[in-house]
Amino acid sequence: MTSAASQTAVDVVRGDRRALLTVATGRPALAWEIAGERLATVALGIDADGDDLGSAAEIVAIDERIVHEEWIAAFGKASGMRRATHHEATVALRTGLREWAVIIRIADDGFAFRYRLPSDAQVLGAEHTRIQVGPQARAWVLEYQTWYETPRFGSDLSALAPADYGFPLLLEVASGRFVLLSESDIDGRSSGAHTAFDGEDFAIVPADREVAVAGGHLTPWRVAIAGTTAEIVASTLVDELAPAAAPDAVAARPGRAAWSWWSSQYSGAYLDVQKRFTDFAAEQGWEHVLVDCGWDPAWVPELVSYASARGIQVHLWSSWSDLDGEESLRKLALWRSWGVAGIKVDFMESEAQERYRWYDAIIAESARVGLAVNFHGSVIPRGWARTHPHVVSYEGIRGAEYYVFYGHPLTAAHNVIQPFTRNVVGSMDYTPVTFSAPERETSDAHELALGAVYESGITHFADDPDQYRARPLAARFLAEVAATWDEVRLLDGHPDTHATVARRHGDRWFIGCIGAQETPTRVSFDPHALLGAPADVWTVRDGDDGLVADTVHGIGGPVEVTLAPRGGFVAIVTPAGTALHRAAPRPVVPVPTHDAGLVVLRGERVLIETDADGIRVPVGWTAARENESRWSVAPTEVPAPGALAVVTLEKSGQDGVPAVSHVRIVVPLVAGPHDVSALPFVAARNAVGPVERGLANGGGDPRDGAALTVRGEVFADGLGVSQDSSVVVAIPGSMRRLTGTVAVDDETPTADATAEIVIDGVVAATIAVAGGDAPTPFDIDVTGADSLELRTSPGAAEETHVDWLTLRLAE
Repeated sequence: MTSAASQTAVDVVRGDRRALLTVATGRPALAWEIAGERLATVALGIDADGDDLGSAAEIVAIDERIVHEEWIAAFGKASGMRRATHHEATVALRTGLREWAVIIRIADDGFAFRYRLPSDAQVLGAEHTRIQVGPQARAWVLEYQTWYETPRFGSDLSALAPADYGFPLLLEVASGRFVLLSESDIDGRSSGAHTAFDGEDFAIVPADREVAVAGGHLTPWRVAIAGTTAEIVASTLVDELAPAAAPDAVAARPGRAAWSWWSSQYSGAYLDVQKRFTDFAAEQGWEHVLVDCGWDPAWVPELVSYASARGIQVHLWSSWSDLDGEESLRKLALWRSWGVAGIKVDFMESEAQERYRWYDAIIAESARVGLAVNFHGSVIPRGWARTHPHVVSYEGIRGAEYYVFYGHPLTAAHNVIQPFTRNVVGSMDYTPVTFSAPERETSDAHELALGAVYESGITHFADDPDQYRARPLAARFLAEVAATWDEVRLLDGHPDTHATVARRHGDRWFIGCIGAQETPTRVSFDPHALLGAPADVWTVRDGDDGLVADTVHGIGGPVEVTLAPRGGFVAIVTPAGTALHRAAPRPVVPVPTHDAGLVVLRGERVLIETDADGIRVPVGWTAARENESRWSVAPTEVPAPGALAVVTLEKSGQDGVPAVSHVRIVVPLVAGPHDVSALPFVAARNAVGPVERGLANGGGDPRDGAALTVRGEVFADGLGVSQDSSVVVAIPGSMRRLTGTVAVDDETPTADATAEIVIDGVVAATIAVAGGDAPTPFDIDVTGADSLELRTSPGAAEETHVDWLTLRLAE
């Protein structure tokens, strides 16, 4: 610590980079320079407990040190061992009787600073940080929205409208000299921030006007990645500034995923569709399948088993509000017990401290149970890839889902800006390569190149498998494109025109180029420069009638490609004489065998004969191995009547993914009556979206039906299904009677269908139902039965909404 009470400036230098902190008339300011050239000037200041600490400040002391850190990145621009060295200066200041500090970092690729509040601070107030660049600058921005899904665009600063703009924000402050503004190291102790442009300066504006803090609170890092576009694209500074992961942190498996929602928004409700996408993922050699909204716990374990035999992991969608609070978060442990590998969580749409505290909770619980997390409707990355390596991606971008919502909102120019802005700060789940997008202005090769230009811990290729199969060159490239990267280089480009990005995996380079130009444009890349030796190159580009491929061997110089208007290309580069194409379909391996399917808990435990090596059980159950082929499974406390436990059997599979199968254990029903619509489903199938509990069928989404209503009368409970459905419920125990009614809901008043009640596989009642008729009652003997199936079959109508109402099991 150096005393500096008489100083008015602190000069921090590393190589050709300089951060100069000065205090003039009591207001501190920071200047960023490279090679003597001023990039920006930053006015500093922050409020604590109502005091403006930036007013009448004086420098008290300076403490400088070198910060060197190492960590292993599981995914990102460069996976594997990462190293970072920063020059740090802590400048202690005094305002009145209160001491605070500005902490400055200089890295090879940029600058950062943060505030440390006084040791007695309790409330963090307004921030007075203002960043000024020359009026000749050009900016690439997006209008601020808390989930970062507005279009990005470029504008001369002199023409940029005063407004709020979100991070990351790119500025060209001089010809070829760029600064990217963002932030790092945020958790529930802070709120997120954005910028407000007033026509001259960019002010930093936190989401919350005031935040309760502990003394000595550190604000998030304000980050300025600075240099050429190539330096900015390759930067990992945002991650470098984030806290290290816990020593026992488990990283998620990165990779590529099939995803059905984009091509069919209601497809998450259908097991057969999810198996079709899983089959395509296996065909491509990908690692994951994502099931979006509408999935049913009744069939998810079956999908997990089906996928695991192919080395593929299943991820499930959820709204954040369904995972809010300690009780709701317990679902994560349940899903993991089925063998689910990850979750996609949606609609957070807030930068407030309260929401960051929610992020803290779900990140901690998902890490505890071992689930990967992909955040949608979310904030942008701020270093969590390092701190929490199971957080594999974020949306935070106007991506391909906007074709679904708005038809044609995605321009080639918007796409080209992303490698220089949003994707710089972390993984980006744009969900790319959507050949069937309506009114798309980008070429096929542009779409294909997004799969290499953009980086995500898990990349969800969004189109239907048949769209890829119809373009075999595209399918081949997407099968080859790597799951992780060792290095990234921007070969050429500018955010206004095009981006040519090269990513290395092992001895192969994958190149993607996307352009925004309206006319054909010649671009080139040099494979020899990438490898330092002659290369074999396979290129896919736009042709007159679709995609075309070119292969050259032993090339020692540049390769030229003509981009179509708003076009692109992809390439694979390997050392001469080595294989260009190495992908292979995933084989199917055996899953564990067992002697049980649906087992009734008749005593204190259940014995399972199996060749599994291990067992996962849900919370409230325990498993013990009795011998080489027998496991004992028992509840740790008295389970509720009718409870259904899914036990997951595991044995060695492929690519580190256990092959799994499942046994369901049901607790007998006693002391009724029991509401059948509240019991867990053993199996469920419905032609129009998921089976609805307590609502009419509605449409294809979960919980989209109205109240169960027949002839104007509203019913409090029941099941809403379509004209083609099956719901199976286990009913072992002392129940003797099933009562209830069935009818066509008022949602489809002119439709008809046939309803059947099946007891232990035998049809006990067949009832014709039609719109406008009163509910038909039934009273069925179920003495000694183990299973109940409620099913419907179509009548003359194309779609019918059938209500099973007031279903009761009684002794």
